Amino acid sequence: MKNLILAIESSCDDSSIAIINKDNFKCIFYKKISQEKEHCKYGGVVPELAARLHNAALPNILEQCKIYFDRLCAIAVTNEPGLSVSLINGITMAKILSLSLNIPLIAINHLKGHIYSLFLEQELLLDMGILLVSGGHTMVINLDKNKNLNIIARTCDDSFGESFDKVAKMMNLSYPGGVEIENLAKKAVHKNLNFSVPMLHSKDLNYSFSGLKNQVRLEILKYKNLDEGIKAEIAYAFENAACLHILDKLEKIFKKYSFKFFGIVGGASANLNLRSQVEKLCEKYNTKLYLAPLAYCSDNALMIARAAIDAYKNKDFVNIEQEILSPKSLNFSKI
Repeated sequence: MKNLILAIESSCDDSSIAIINKDNFKCIFYKKISQEKEHCKYGGVVPELAARLHNAALPNILEQCKIYFDRLCAIAVTNEPGLSVSLINGITMAKILSLSLNIPLIAINHLKGHIYSLFLEQELLLDMGILLVSGGHTMVINLDKNKNLNIIARTCDDSFGESFDKVAKMMNLSYPGGVEIENLAKKAVHKNLNFSVPMLHSKDLNYSFSGLKNQVRLEILKYKNLDEGIKAEIAYAFENAACLHILDKLEKIFKKYSFKFFGIVGGASANLNLRSQVEKLCEKYNTKLYLAPLAYCSDNALMIARAAIDAYKNKDFVNIEQEILSPKSLNFSKI
């Protein structure tokens, strides 16, 4: 029976392939190879290096999937947004597979994929608010009853995750910075350093992390020797202010929108401080909170495969001759 969908994710620095059963959402195969160690020495993702690593990793993962080829009914691939040199690796592989196996090709926006990370083993819920926080994006989205996606708020500059990476780099911490800052913040002893929360008294619902990042820079400049104790205090104050900024805007949004459900997705949604605070906010407004499993917060092929199930049902296919690479597109009108 041809009831499996193979999905490929290569939007940034994670090479991942997943196979899912479209009839029952069961994951048949999943593997992800991270490039963090290779990019760590540079303090961030180097696009050309990422492309070369994808070119080596994806065929190796695909080799393990051959036993399922005769059961595949479609190929799905991330086509937007992301690094063009990374996306093209996955897209090229997906098109070759679609052509050689003579099965449909499905293009998936990886931000929509993050939304599906909340529903890996179940049907999609509607009438829902979603906070998407990652290294490249920060936004609050309303998924309405008609499957329309409306962006309520977004960042004006740095994303939530990007600000963590940049602050970590200022203190000579490893990449990715999110985990480094979160772990370091737990070691803070005094906790008497405070950074002002951005746009605290503004009615604007959008986010801005550049000013907070600059506060950290100015604090670091005060010290000739930045020891681990000082770094921990700075990390704690920064993480606290960044999360409070998210919560302040969410509180304003919750007062305007009556969400039945609310979810947190994206790589930076793994931050436990943020999860805890949003959980309290949802309890306050009697909203049921959905959290993506920690293992599937960052970019992964299983969320792409899950999104592809609904696309397959809607026969939302693309022609293999069609140019589907769209590195900067958000394509956020419908799910």
